[in-house]
Amino acid sequence: MSQDVESLSQEPRRGVLPRLTQLNRPDRPSIAVRLVSWCRRDVPLVVLDASVAVLAYMLTLVLRFDGDVTPAYWDSFWTFIPAAVSIHLAANYVFGLYGQMWRYASVHEARKVGAAGLSAGVAVALVSLPLGGAAPILPISVLIMGAVLNVVGIGAIRFQNRLFAVRRRSTLAEPSRVLIVGAGEAGAMVLKDIFRNPSLSLHPVGFIDDDPRKVGRSLHGVRVLGTRKDIPSVASRFVVDQILLAVPSATSELVRSVAMLGEEADVTVRVLPTVGQTVNGRVGVRDIRDLKIEDLLGRTQVQVDLESVTAMMRGRRVLITGAGGSIGSEIARQVLALEPAEVVLLDHDETHLHDVQLELPQAITHLADIRDRDGMFELFNQLRPQVVFHAAAHKHVPILERYPEQALQTNLIGTANVADAAAATGVERFVLISTDKAVKPESVMGASKWFAEQVVRGLSGNGCTFCCVRFGNVLGSRGSVIPTFLRQIAKGGPVTVTDPEMTRYFMSVEEAVQLVLQAGALARGGEVFTLDMGEPVKILDLARRLIRLSGHVPDKEVEIEITGMRAGEKLREDLFDASEESVKSSHPSIMVSRPLAPDRASMRLGIWELEMLARESTREELATRMKEIALSPMAVEKLRSSA
Repeated sequence: MSQDVESLSQEPRRGVLPRLTQLNRPDRPSIAVRLVSWCRRDVPLVVLDASVAVLAYMLTLVLRFDGDVTPAYWDSFWTFIPAAVSIHLAANYVFGLYGQMWRYASVHEARKVGAAGLSAGVAVALVSLPLGGAAPILPISVLIMGAVLNVVGIGAIRFQNRLFAVRRRSTLAEPSRVLIVGAGEAGAMVLKDIFRNPSLSLHPVGFIDDDPRKVGRSLHGVRVLGTRKDIPSVASRFVVDQILLAVPSATSELVRSVAMLGEEADVTVRVLPTVGQTVNGRVGVRDIRDLKIEDLLGRTQVQVDLESVTAMMRGRRVLITGAGGSIGSEIARQVLALEPAEVVLLDHDETHLHDVQLELPQAITHLADIRDRDGMFELFNQLRPQVVFHAAAHKHVPILERYPEQALQTNLIGTANVADAAAATGVERFVLISTDKAVKPESVMGASKWFAEQVVRGLSGNGCTFCCVRFGNVLGSRGSVIPTFLRQIAKGGPVTVTDPEMTRYFMSVEEAVQLVLQAGALARGGEVFTLDMGEPVKILDLARRLIRLSGHVPDKEVEIEITGMRAGEKLREDLFDASEESVKSSHPSIMVSRPLAPDRASMRLGIWELEMLARESTREELATRMKEIALSPMAVEKLRSSA
């Protein structure tokens, strides 16, 4: 034995593998081994089936003779029953009634039970003839009714197990009563899925549909109870626990309307994903998710020309600054899907860079600071990127009002360092991520981004396609208003709003980056692209919606506190500067303007002046001067070439 093991361990791998394959062939075990395995696994069920067969024929025999069975028939019965039981067990095995998970049995399994019983009944009748000689060993009626009763018993055992399992689950969790909005194809799919999966513990009470012709009709046995306006009354009458919006093409207006009606009825609203987010357009109850704030902000799905965006990225070395931030990391995710030759992630924050590296291990990471001019030139000379997305920036308005020199060093001088290094090393395309706060800036942050735009556009025509992309607030980005509100709600409030009339534009980070990539592909040099942000949203309304989405009542369970506007804040942001004459681009969600490029020498002189001011003057003086230059038409004109 040990010799065989030793020879096997020393045998070349090529010789061992075929032998192991033969040992593991699925058809290798003998019939006897498989029979023993089957008996061990299904012994309880086999015993029950045998008992049912004995009782079925015995009960039929007793009933046939009104309880007065002659000794001769009892003798015949005990001769007959071993053969009958064996035949029924064999039929059950052949038709696959063992080794099944009967908790999930359906019509298919029911047919197997019927087929096994019918086959066994016929076989028992045939076998009983020779056992009794000229006549059957038992009366024909006993043979027929015994076989029928056996089928009923076998089926009851299997399907009663399933019923008991459902009943046990029901006692653990009372089914949630759901009202489905949308009696169309998606609603039908969701309903079928609910019926197929009782473990989900959902009970559909009815449909709601805006087509009045459907009201009163039934879909798979579930009635359409009314139109959208009837949601509160229907929810109250049928004690609805949740509303499922089963309309994948639902507009934000429809979502908001259903959400408001659900709130009026004090019922949770859940939604299906959009058609583009589903697989093969098929939806099920597991696709339904909770409402998100994005669903309520009036945004529509963006369509991107993937061909042009992929052509810009395929086979190229891409550098992303600020890659640890919300925008930078999302750019990295989307760029990596576009077949680049290499993606380099640059950030000065060690923790954020580490986090994004764990998520995107295929990218190269560099810990560096864009304020280090020599370091940037050295890095660009080493990596030789072909496409650059410059997302690194300070962005918090109130903080930068107190520390304007930091905005100057990062947003302005840091941008100049990266842009100059790109121009000097032959970068093909450079995209600056800017903000709507750069339009008529009233804050240090906005002014610093306005300066950054001038720096980048001033390098246009230098062998590299430079452009800027502006957009507003990004939903859920680090430190933005929505995470702040959610933290305040989690603590029980108050939720702080600076002004009841303040509005902002919002966009999801995925959508913003899609349009940034699209704008980069459209760029020819010197443009300022502005993304269509939809309708502005009142911050007060946003706070109330988030409180409701969190399951609370605004101004009752969670208070809203008006704190007053902070330094540098605007009541309303502007997306466009009238002097820039923005026009529609070839993409419906992107506007483009081509302002006169600033004179490079004048721009550099202005930067030098601000650097000197940062060293020699107070922070207040620096902040005031930055805003004056950015807002003054004369100062702007001075920076521009006469062209």
